[in-house]
Amino acid sequence: MILRAFLFACLAASPALARSVTDSAGRVVELPERIETVFAAGPPASVLVYVVAPETLTGWPRALRPEERDYIAEPYRDLPETGRLTGRGGEVNLERLLEIAPDLILDFGSVRDTYIDLADRVQAQTGIPYVLIDGRFENTPEALRLLGEVLGVPERGEMLARDAEATFARLDAILAEVPEAQRPRTYLARGPDGLETGMKGSINTEFIERAGGVNVADDGGRTRGLVQASPEQIIVADPEVVVTWDPQFYDRVWSDPVWRGVAAVRAGQVYLSPTAPFGWIDRPPSLNRMMGLRWMARLFYPER
Repeated sequence: MILRAFLFACLAASPALARSVTDSAGRVVELPERIETVFAAGPPASVLVYVVAPETLTGWPRALRPEERDYIAEPYRDLPETGRLTGRGGEVNLERLLEIAPDLILDFGSVRDTYIDLADRVQAQTGIPYVLIDGRFENTPEALRLLGEVLGVPERGEMLARDAEATFARLDAILAEVPEAQRPRTYLARGPDGLETGMKGSINTEFIERAGGVNVADDGGRTRGLVQASPEQIIVADPEVVVTWDPQFYDRVWSDPVWRGVAAVRAGQVYLSPTAPFGWIDRPPSLNRMMGLRWMARLFYPER
């Protein structure tokens, strides 16, 4: 009887059964059997978690603005601002993380060495599992499946992954009939002057090619990420389509002498992308881009 009571006490005091998962960086991460709270390391991760299992979010890296709240399901509109671990303005310290005490830290985006080192360091110092998921647009279905597995909702992850695959397949069927020479030459205009853009292949513009456009910001792969273009480069590139999320740029582009002679402006092919609750182009580059993909493909190929 005493032995039985002793064994019962030991089992009751032991931690929940653990399981392991291999994340997108190839790291084997030990997870609790049940994950109830997730700290999103940055805005891309928060969107991904919100779509797959919103009830697990501990908060938004940046509190929702008034114009964004109506687009978010009511239970999650007033989640607290938690700050961010990664990207520009990463300000969360370990004390704040331990205070929130999530079951999991999740980052969605780059899985380069810098982010692997951060994940390993934070996990070692806090004891909180830290999972990295590859945020490349092409990886969207696998990202959804992986997060579904991690959060214990594989059916939800699989359903969303299949929807993304169906969208990609539909686009592939359209693009198979459109030679690259006939695809619209496109420029992403960021900022009030429109001169910041993303080079071909960057996480900020990869959806342009996926939607069937040709990014004119292309130096043959020598440069990646965001760059500053000159007015002369814009004139020489002469894009047929310009997309932007900046209303200041959109309002002024029609009369700006730098832009007035560009083919897209002359043809009225400048488009302002929605930004609430999340940007359809990037800001953040997360699952919200699936809406942007459908929107942009329709701009490029309305007859299809």
